[in-house]
This record gives sequence, C-alpha cells and structure tokens, in this order.
Amino acid sequence: MSVTLVGKVALVTGAAKRIGRAVALRLAREGADLVVHYSSSEKEAESAVSEIRGLGRRAIAVRADLRSVAEIRAMFARVSEELGRLDVLVNSAANFLRADFASTTEEQWDSALDTNLKGVFFCCQAAAPELKRTRGTIVNFSDVGGILAWTGYIPHCAAKAGVVLLTKCLAKELGPEVRVNAIAPGTITMPGDAPEIEAEFARRVPLKRGGRAGDVEDAVMYLIGASFMTGHVLVLDGGRTLM
Repeated sequence: MSVTLVGKVALVTGAAKRIGRAVALRLAREGADLVVHYSSSEKEAESAVSEIRGLGRRAIAVRADLRSVAEIRAMFARVSEELGRLDVLVNSAANFLRADFASTTEEQWDSALDTNLKGVFFCCQAAAPELKRTRGTIVNFSDVGGILAWTGYIPHCAAKAGVVLLTKCLAKELGPEVRVNAIAPGTITMPGDAPEIEAEFARRVPLKRGGRAGDVEDAVMYLIGASFMTGHVLVLDGGRTLM
C-alpha cells in the first residue's frame, strides 16, 4: 500500500521525544507538514522542528498542557491560523505511572486519566471539524495495558482501555468523513533504554524481541492509508497478548 502525505498537515502529540518524535519525522519523510506538540520539552520540540524543516517541510512547535481543554483548543486554533488545514491527528502523548492499588492517590488517578484519556478525547473533539473538511484520519495510542490487566498500574490500564472504546465510539461518531483507529504497542525500545527492559519483554513474547520505533512508524502509516478500516485497534506487541 502506497501512501503519500504531500500537501497534508499532521499534528502529533508528544512529538518532542521518543516514539512521538519518531512518528512525526516519519510523516515528514512521507511528505507531510508537521505540528510538533509538546508539554515541557521545548528544546527537544524545537530540535524536531529543525529536523523536519531540513527535510523541506513546514513545521511548528506548539506547547499545550493536554489536561487543559482551553490549551488544547488554543493549540488547534493556532494550527488553523498558521498551516491552514489538518489531515492527520496522532495522539501519542502519554504518561506511564506506577500506582499500587492500596496507595493510589487521587493525584495519581487524575494524572493517568487526564493525560491518557481526557486529553485524547478533547484533542479529537477540537480536531474533528477540520478533519471532517479534509476527510482526514485519527490514530490514537492505547497500549497492551489497555488490553491486559496489570496490577500496580490500574489507573494507567483503565485510561488505556478507555482509549480502546473511545476509538470505537469516535469511529461511529465521525464517520464517514473521518476514520479513527488506534495502536496498542507492547514494549518499544529506544536508544539508551536499559537492556533488561527489552530482555524481560522478549522472554514473554513469541517473537523474542521488543518492538522498534520503525515498527510503530509503519503501523501509523498503515492506519493512515487503510481507507476501509475504522474503529479498530492494531495490537503491535510481538504476540505478548497471546501469552
């Protein structure tokens, strides 16, 4: 399947670092202009923008606290003002907080749900009018914690499970103009990660390795181009959910 993003505009949340940055750069290499969202990593976001502009694409960095609906709406207003359109929204920003059941605090619960679920919903809500106009697409990030039950991470699992059902609801709400799908990655290793993290994951999966940024990039590109697919969650876990 060949996908061209030339002339398209994509917004990737959490695009200053790690997977979000890798996805943003891949979309730029495929022809898209980029909105690099960040919360606190301004230096890294500006570095990503410079790299994207070096590919000959337009790019801007926009700060927004995704726990704030007002800041989310301001971010999308700026996209319209500066880039004139939006074709792709990738909701990759997330946190991953350990929270033992007996000692989970209201602050931990709110942080997990606000960043991983509330922010996704309100980004989709703010993006929807323009995506309907351009017949665009949304790719949300859940993870295998939204499918498997992890003790010690209950707020995180609840939020990511919410992303799974939110994706299905939005596919019905926004179709036929906008397709909405999600990715549920397992452990994705990045340069500099502790090797024991991947080793532990590899022990649990049939493919005996962790994922790479390129695996996620390819999945995002597939969902952007899969014109007859909406409301689905692509599990990218090396077989982890089979075990």
